[in-house]
Amino acid sequence: MVIKILGSGCAKCKNLDRKVRELVEKQNINAEVLYVTDINEMIEAGIMMTPGLSVNGVVKSIGIIPKEEQLLKWFTE
Repeated sequence: MVIKILGSGCAKCKNLDRKVRELVEKQNINAEVLYVTDINEMIEAGIMMTPGLSVNGVVKSIGIIPKEEQLLKWFTE
């Protein structure tokens, strides 16, 4: 599984990155977590507000930090 946090480096983006990495480690989820700051990749994904989150190329959230329960649901689908 590939999880991407798409963001500019703002506090919300860094917070989501930290939260995702901690959850993946704590739940022993087999995933590659990437932090993407390339504006062109964000635009291609349709992310106009950060942070964005995609799982295996599917955008799951834009502009929010999802709750841990929601993240876990997406990571185990």
